[in-house]
Amino acid sequence: MRIPPSKHPFLRSPHRTFFALSLPVLVSLIAEPLTGLADTAFISRLGAAPLAALGVGTILLSSIFWVFNFLGIGTQTEVARSLGAGDKGRACEISGLALALSLLFGMGWLVVGMLSAEAAVAGMGAQGEVQSAAAQYLRIRLLGAPAVLVTSAAFGALRGLQDMRTPLLIAVSINALNIVLDALLIFGLGPIPAFGIPGAAWATVAAQGLGGLWAVLAVRARLGFPARLLAHDARVLLVVGRDLFLRTGLLTVFLLLTTRAATRIGTEAGAAHQAIRQVWLFTALLLDAFAATAQSLVGYFRGARLLEPMRRVALVACAWSLGTGVLLAAAMWLGQDAVARLLVPAVAQSLFFTPWLVAAAMQPLNALSFATDGIHWGTSDYRFLRNAMMLATAVGTVALFLLDDTVARSLTQVWLVIAGWILVRAILGVARIWPGIGNSPFASRT
Repeated sequence: MRIPPSKHPFLRSPHRTFFALSLPVLVSLIAEPLTGLADTAFISRLGAAPLAALGVGTILLSSIFWVFNFLGIGTQTEVARSLGAGDKGRACEISGLALALSLLFGMGWLVVGMLSAEAAVAGMGAQGEVQSAAAQYLRIRLLGAPAVLVTSAAFGALRGLQDMRTPLLIAVSINALNIVLDALLIFGLGPIPAFGIPGAAWATVAAQGLGGLWAVLAVRARLGFPARLLAHDARVLLVVGRDLFLRTGLLTVFLLLTTRAATRIGTEAGAAHQAIRQVWLFTALLLDAFAATAQSLVGYFRGARLLEPMRRVALVACAWSLGTGVLLAAAMWLGQDAVARLLVPAVAQSLFFTPWLVAAAMQPLNALSFATDGIHWGTSDYRFLRNAMMLATAVGTVALFLLDDTVARSLTQVWLVIAGWILVRAILGVARIWPGIGNSPFASRT
């Protein structure tokens, strides 16, 4: 039985409802990086060349799959809006189309990737044994591309329905299965031979295939499958894909430029930058969970044409994110010595602490930029997010090229530039809500 939007539990207990929806998303987001760490630990026992091959293969695959994150984001928003409007048929149609497009794109990447695997890994600088192993790993992993994209779209549909627990159960289960299969297929056991790095690839493909099937069945149980697929709906998702592709591309380019700038300063600066960047990326998982929840709730109330609840979701999301950002900043400040000992070579530690504190201080701003991303995803304000990223990246790129990379301690300046890049995004994201600059969905009832 459908609950009317005016009686949604968020309106009675906003903070409790928001946290209850965010927690499963957080756990499901953390599951995959932990599995990646397990893969790394297993493969590292085989030697440096297999580990390097794993790194090359996973970076290429992550880049490919990140390009198609619009399938999950766009589906989540459209399904949430349909749920708020009480239009289950529309939710069924958009989710069915997203699953079909995911399968189509996945098959396309499978073919392209198989033909270009050698060239792709060579382009990453891999040679000899590393190139051969990375290409083999990449080709096997590409067999799971359709399942990965289908799972992303299915998770978007389920989260659009505010079902955060099913994606959690699937994510944890398939990542646990992946770890078990890793141990069996990499090293062998009894009649099962040791496959080495191909075994890691096959373990992941098997887990992803089961996860994709499970996710599709979960969507079918909640929404069913549509009797037809509409070309108009495909255009909606592809326009989302265009704007998010540009935004994601700009984000990726800027982060690559910051790594380049740090590396040009010197080997020690590059090592210190890598340690800070990895922790910064991990903290993003906490903030992304709030963004995903905000997206679903804002999309829901947007579909119901209820402006005040949309604004309340935005306020609660920003409050939770900002509070978490302050806690992360404090944790980073208190944990700086432990992180230095664990992640930073002794020769680079003199360059580590000041930029680390800059990265810690920017966490509240980073939290607001993530929260407002999710809020604006919920209103389908993808063009605004694209333009905000264009402006922030243009300012940040100019600043990076003006840095004097001959000074060792200019690594601090690199992180100050990153802080400025985040500041621009956070200011624009908040101003789009309060007071509602431009043609903001928060400034009218359109």
